[in-house]
Order: sequence, then structure tokens, then C-alpha cells
Amino acid sequence: MEIILTVNAEKKELKIKPSEMLLDVLRRNGYQGVKEGCRQGECGSCTVLVDGLPVTSCIYPAAKADGKKVTTVEALAVDGQLSVLQESFLDEGAVQCGYCTPGMLMSSRALLDRNPDPEEKEIKLALDGNLCRCTGYAKIIRAVQTAVRRMKKERAK
Repeated sequence: MEIILTVNAEKKELKIKPSEMLLDVLRRNGYQGVKEGCRQGECGSCTVLVDGLPVTSCIYPAAKADGKKVTTVEALAVDGQLSVLQESFLDEGAVQCGYCTPGMLMSSRALLDRNPDPEEKEIKLALDGNLCRCTGYAKIIRAVQTAVRRMKKERAK
């Protein structure tokens, strides 16, 4: 079957199998930032945004994305320039092995898109579906808070 979706602002017509998951379709089409972790929707490594909402692409049927806007971690950097969120993750040491990072970034991006000034408990709730075995989460939460402060400064200019 064929689906039409917009991936990172680029319209795509893709051939898929009816049973395929969005993760597999994205990776097959070059979006390697989407990581395969558990294949059960539990770890969050494969998180992408579908119409602005975070979804675990390993259990999200690709056919369900037909006609929708999909955003992957590759869209965060523009013209080789990291986003404020990505820079904050690096500066705060929230990236260790890096496997969970794309999912963490996408869940954080979805939060900041709907609430540019979240409280710590909101950040924790937004990241609840993302597992990290390296950082202990404190650095990740601090990175999101740093991004919030930096984005506020940018808006104030």
C-alpha cells in the first residue's frame, strides 16, 4: 500500500506493508535518528512527533500516519546548527551513550511546543515514557530547564 505523509516538512509518498510500524518505514527511508529499543513502546528511544504529539514509533502503525506530519530528531538542527534544546543537552551532560537521546529530545520538544515554561514536575511527566540507563535523569531534566531559560532569553531579544 502507499501512504503520503510529511516528514520533517518534506512530503513523502511511501510504499509500506499494511502491518509495518512507523519506526521501520522511517529508518528504511534514511531517518536513522529514530532508534529501535524495545519494540514494545516501553523505552521511548523511537519517539517521534505525529502532528505534534509524541508517539512511540515502534508500535505506531505506519498506515495510521497517512496524511499526517511526522517530525524526527533530524528536524531539530537547522542548516547544521543545533537547536537550543540540543545544545542544552550537550552543555548539561545529558548525553552519555546517546541511545535514548533522540526520544528524550522529541518528548522534550513536544512539551516545549505546548508549554514554553514548564515546571519540573511537567518535565518529568513529559519524559515519563523515556528510559535512560546512563544519566539518572537529573541531567536530562536540567537540560530541559536550561533550554527553557535560553529560549526565554531569545524571545526577550
